[in-house]
Amino acid sequence: MNRIVGSHDLLLVTLDTLRHDVADDLLRAGRLPNLARALPGGRWERRHSPGGFTYAAHAAILAGFLPTPAAPGPHPRLFAAAFPGSETTAEGTWVFDAPDLPAGLAAAGYRTICVGGVGFFNKLTPLGSVLPGMFAESHWEPGFGVTSPTSFEEQIACAERAVARADGPVFLFVNVSALHQPNWFHLPGATRGHGDGVESHAAALEYVDRHIGRLFALVSRERPGFAIVCSDHGTAYGEDGYIGHRIGHEVVWTVPYGEFELKQGEWR
Repeated sequence: MNRIVGSHDLLLVTLDTLRHDVADDLLRAGRLPNLARALPGGRWERRHSPGGFTYAAHAAILAGFLPTPAAPGPHPRLFAAAFPGSETTAEGTWVFDAPDLPAGLAAAGYRTICVGGVGFFNKLTPLGSVLPGMFAESHWEPGFGVTSPTSFEEQIACAERAVARADGPVFLFVNVSALHQPNWFHLPGATRGHGDGVESHAAALEYVDRHIGRLFALVSRERPGFAIVCSDHGTAYGEDGYIGHRIGHEVVWTVPYGEFELKQGEWR
């Protein structure tokens, strides 16, 4: 990352609540063409989340603790705050002297931009202001939230406006709300009475895939880009009697992850 930081625009996309099993199945079935094109080898990496719900996971992720490879470590990190005795800070780790990654990148000359999705980014309460408050510029509106069938498209349009105003390299963070419950409206023919399930969760991911190429194009327009696309945590739809997240279940802790460079002008 010492080669990347300073020369590339940076993109971090958290697909809020996306399960690894659903993401992996769709990719293998050829139902995510844009993500298949971007991800190394056309596959997700299986990782473990640093938290079982949005706030906890993002507090860790935005401090440099990205989801951990689901195999024995230690695993060197891409980014790390200066911390004596860290066992996951390696030669290739970009180390910052700040309490969080956005502040570290801002000190390195990046314009830091947050486009929120779920309620922890809505800035309507003190709690909902903590995570977006880490960024120089943050945006949220109801159309970006979990109840909007067009949330991702509206988030991308906001991101495009924000990046167009930036002077110099950007660190763009987008918390995608489309996967989170309620998601029944992404399943063709479904009504509210059908409720949410694995099938509607999958349909929401297909919706995201149809539009995510716009973000890849956005952060590789002026200079090369580097992207991280991952889930913050998964969610249960009745497995072992569980519904939702903030629980220690396999479908919550195991998440899809991908990191990759984007050549300038590669996505249009």
